[in-house]
Amino acid sequence: MKIAHINMFYLPTFGGVEQVMYELAQRQVKQGHEVHVFCCDSDKNKRIKLKKEIIQGVHIHRFPYWFRLSLSTFIWPSLLWRFKGKFDIIHTHVSGHAYILFAGILSKLNKSKHIHTTHCSWTGAEFRPLILRPFLFLNNLIFNKISFKLVDKVIAITPWELDILNKYIKNKNKIKVIPNGTDKILYKKVKKNNFKKQHKIKEKKLVLFFGRLNPTKGAEKLALAAINISKKRKDIAFIWVGPDEGKAQEVERLIKSHKNMKYLGAIRGKEKIAEMYQAADVYVLPSYREGLPLTLFEAMASGLPIVASPVNGVPYEVKEPENGFLVKYGDIKNLEKNILKILDNPKLAKQISKNNFKKSKDYAWDLISKRYMEEYESSINNKNNK
Repeated sequence: MKIAHINMFYLPTFGGVEQVMYELAQRQVKQGHEVHVFCCDSDKNKRIKLKKEIIQGVHIHRFPYWFRLSLSTFIWPSLLWRFKGKFDIIHTHVSGHAYILFAGILSKLNKSKHIHTTHCSWTGAEFRPLILRPFLFLNNLIFNKISFKLVDKVIAITPWELDILNKYIKNKNKIKVIPNGTDKILYKKVKKNNFKKQHKIKEKKLVLFFGRLNPTKGAEKLALAAINISKKRKDIAFIWVGPDEGKAQEVERLIKSHKNMKYLGAIRGKEKIAEMYQAADVYVLPSYREGLPLTLFEAMASGLPIVASPVNGVPYEVKEPENGFLVKYGDIKNLEKNILKILDNPKLAKQISKNNFKKSKDYAWDLISKRYMEEYESSINNKNNK
C-alpha cells in the first residue's frame, strides 16, 4: 500500500498531532507500506531548509509556505501542483485547514481514498488571533462542508466531536471514532530512575505538567495552585515540561521565587519521557480545551493519577474517582484541593494507579494503528467493489 500523510507540520515539530502521525507512519513502514509525509517547511518558529529527506523510512516532502496567519496556521497552496505520486490512501490531519480541501481535490484526481482525522480541532475564537476569525467563520459556513464531501472516511478521536461532525456530514457511516494511543515503553518500569537527581528535585512528592505551554493549556493555572499549596506544604515539587508557545514567561515569572518549582523546557526521547512520568506522583492537565491529548494515556500507562479539566474528550476517558478528578478550568481552589486529595491518600492513589494502568492497555499504539489500517483497507475494498 502507498500512503500519504498530510498535515501542517511533521518532525522535528513538537506536538500531539505530529506524534500521532509518527506512530502511525512507523508502524506502516514496518508492515512494508511505502509512506510519505507532505507538510509545510516550518517548525512553527523558523523555516526548515531541508525540503526532502527520509526519516526512519518515511519520505518527507516540505513545501514552502507563502505566509502565516498564526502560530500554527501557514498557507502553502503549492501542495495542489507539487503533490506527486499515485497513492492508495491520502490521510489528512487536523480539520479546518485549506490543505484538507486541496487533498480532497487531489484524491479525486488521483483516484485515491481520502481518510481524514479531525484531531478535535474545534476551538472557539477566544484563543484565536483576530486575523484568523474571518477564516473560522467561512470555514464553519462553507469550507468544512465542501472539504468533508471530498473525504471518504472521517476519523474522530473522541465521541465529543460527533455532534459537530453531524452538521457537515450527512452520511453517518463515513464517521468512525478511533482514539489516540500510547507507546509500549511507558508500560515498562524504569529500573534506575535518575529524573529527580538530574533535575535536583529533593521534595518527596512531584506534580507534573507535560505539554505545550500554549494559552489553551492552563499551565499558569497550575502555577497559581502550586503557589497556594506551597504556602502550607514544603514536601511537594512542581515541574512544567514542554515547548513554549506563549506561556512559558508567565509561568517562569510566577514560580521564580519558589525553589520547589521548575520549568524544564521540552524533553525529547521516549526513554527520558518514561523516566519523567514515572518520577511523578500526579499528572495535571488544567486546560481550557483539549481534543484527546496523548499525555492523558501516557500518564495512565505510567500509572499516574490524573487531575484534569472536564473539557471536550477528557470526560469520556477520565471518570471520578476511578481515574482521578475533574476540575473546571481556572478553579484554582479545587485544583489545589484535588491534587492534595491524591497526594495525601496513598491508598486512593494506588488504586487509581492500578485502574489507569489497566485502562491504558486498550490504547496501545499497536492496537490503534491496526484500527486505522482496517479503515484504510475497507475504504480501498469499497472502491474496488464499485
